[in-house]
Amino acid sequence: MKILITGGAGYIGSVLTGKWLDKGHQVTVLDNMMYGQSHSLLTYCAHPRFDFVRGDVRDERVLRELIPRHDALIPLAAISGAPACARDPRVAKDINQDAIVALNEIRSPSQPVIYPCTNSGYGTKTGEVYCTEETPLEPISVYGVTKVEAEKALLASPNTLCFRLATVFGVSPRLRMELLVNQFVWRAFTDGFLVLYEKHFKRNYLHIEDAAEVFVYSLENFDRMEGTTYNVGLNDANLSKEELALAIKKHVPRLYIHAAEVGEDPDKRNYIVSNDKIKAQGFEARHSLDEGIEQLLKAYRMKD
Repeated sequence: MKILITGGAGYIGSVLTGKWLDKGHQVTVLDNMMYGQSHSLLTYCAHPRFDFVRGDVRDERVLRELIPRHDALIPLAAISGAPACARDPRVAKDINQDAIVALNEIRSPSQPVIYPCTNSGYGTKTGEVYCTEETPLEPISVYGVTKVEAEKALLASPNTLCFRLATVFGVSPRLRMELLVNQFVWRAFTDGFLVLYEKHFKRNYLHIEDAAEVFVYSLENFDRMEGTTYNVGLNDANLSKEELALAIKKHVPRLYIHAAEVGEDPDKRNYIVSNDKIKAQGFEARHSLDEGIEQLLKAYRMKD
C-alpha cells in the first residue's frame, strides 16, 4: 500500500515508518520539522519505498496534492500534551482539529484513516472505575478537547478508525522527554530523586513499540475493525504516579521518592482504563513497563 503519515517524523511516526517499510509498503511522511527533529528519519532514506515531504498539515494545497496519491492516511501531526496546547490554543486547534477535518473532507470516502486520539478525553474520573469506550468523554484541556473533536468528526465519516492511546513511553528516534515515564526515568537517572504531586492519580501506559504495532495490526485488519474507537494500553499498567516511581526504583535503587503537593495535572488524569475491546479484536500490548524503563536507561547513558 501507499501510506501517508502526517507528523511522521515525530515520536510515534518515526517508529511506525520503519515498521511499514519492513512490511513492504510505500511510506510518505509529511512533516514541517517544527521541533528540528530531522535526524529521526535519516535511517529510512536508504529505503527506495520511503519519501519525505516538508510541509504543514494546515496548508490545504499540500494536502490536496498528497492525499489522492495514497491508499491509507495516518494523521499523527499534532501539538501534543496539555501544557504545549495551553501555550498557543489557536495553533493547537488549527493542527489538532481543523487540519484533521480538512484531511477528512479532502480524502476519498474509500481511503482508510487511522487516527490517534487520547484517553485524556475521559477527563476527571474517580480513579476507581474502568473507563471503557462507552465512558462519556469529558475533556477539560485544549489538548483533550481538540483531539476529541477530531475523533468525533472522523467517526461520523466512513472508513475511519480511532485509538484512545494511553500515555506512551519508551525510546524513539524522536525522543519525547516530557512524557511521564520518560521524564521520571530521566530524573531518576540524572537527579536520583523524584518529587511527586497527586501521587495517587492513576493512568494507563503503553510502550512505543506497541503504539506503533497497533497501527500496523489495524490496517491489516481494517475491514473488521473500522467505524469505531479503541482504548489501547498495557492491561497491567494502570498505575498511580507512586506505583510508577516505585517500579522505576527497582531499576534505579538509589532513587529517593518524596510526595509533596507542588503542582497539578492540567488534564486531571486520574482513571484506570479497560483495553478489553481491542483485545477481543486480537491485539494486545506486549511490551512491559520494565522493558521500557531498561531501554530508556540505556538511551540516557548515551545522551550528551
